[in-house]
Amino acid sequence: MTVTIRLALRDWDYMTPLVLGEVSSPRLDVKVERVGTLISHIGKDDAHDAAEMSFSRYTQLRADGDETVIGIPNFIMRGFRHRCIITTKKSPITQLHQLAGKRIGVTGWRDSGNTWTRAALRREGVGVEDAMWFAGRLTEAHPVTDRLDGFGRPGRIEAAPGERPMVELLKEGGLDAVFTPFMPEGFFDKDSPFRQVLADFRGAERQYFDDVGYVPGMHLIGVKATVAAEHPWLLEELSTLIDESKRVWTTKRRKYADTTPWMLDELLKVSADLPPEWDESGLDANRAMIVDFARELHAQGILPRILTALELFPLQASSNRSQLSAAES
Repeated sequence: MTVTIRLALRDWDYMTPLVLGEVSSPRLDVKVERVGTLISHIGKDDAHDAAEMSFSRYTQLRADGDETVIGIPNFIMRGFRHRCIITTKKSPITQLHQLAGKRIGVTGWRDSGNTWTRAALRREGVGVEDAMWFAGRLTEAHPVTDRLDGFGRPGRIEAAPGERPMVELLKEGGLDAVFTPFMPEGFFDKDSPFRQVLADFRGAERQYFDDVGYVPGMHLIGVKATVAAEHPWLLEELSTLIDESKRVWTTKRRKYADTTPWMLDELLKVSADLPPEWDESGLDANRAMIVDFARELHAQGILPRILTALELFPLQASSNRSQLSAAES
């Protein structure tokens, strides 16, 4: 019997083989719905059985004792964060430590990506208490919503003045830097007023990887607990399909590398700078990253205590213990 699962995902290119049915399973029929905005709470969503979700918001659910969602440590979105700190081309700021005492904009206070970016900044001596923070929308095209997530503090963490787009505030000097993984329109134009703070962000990210041993994960896959309970094998099967979709797409990208003139050069650099298993899924492969993220959420005041990997991924941890017991017997 084939089980159908409705999965909400953003348009990650490596999910194309799964979306097109090139990657499939006789046990699991995955119906992918492409979404631009993440499902706010998959456990309460009637239209889907699983979804891409924020790692920080999943961690918050577990901290709150909400067990309606089971996370799979398959990090659908990963990325270094040093490149995600932008300023203006005329700014004198060229190093992360120079952001001490400055006005920094974020698109959401407890967002996973912003948590990791603050972690990178904290490694350079700039903690939450060392800057003035503003949460707001990146551009005029983004909606006006509460981006403080209840963490606002007058004089330290505030909403963007007048709810104005942060790119406008940055251009006018109202902000010194902005955190964003998605560059605003026109950023890649030759006459763009913006640039990354770090000219050699790749070098900084390579050093970061050498120090910590992982590429930070922002989004994972959440499955309704009721679905996972009814089909205990489903979590592993879904993770395997996602991994296979990535593998198939990576193989094709290496073959059809002419999407931009220097794509082949980029692929060669990634192969030289990172180990083949840099994006491997699973609890064991990501334990160090998971532990560090839980610590960061606590250190930045987002969670009152540090959650363990066992608390975050109980089914995977239980499976690992069972496998270990079987191997030892």
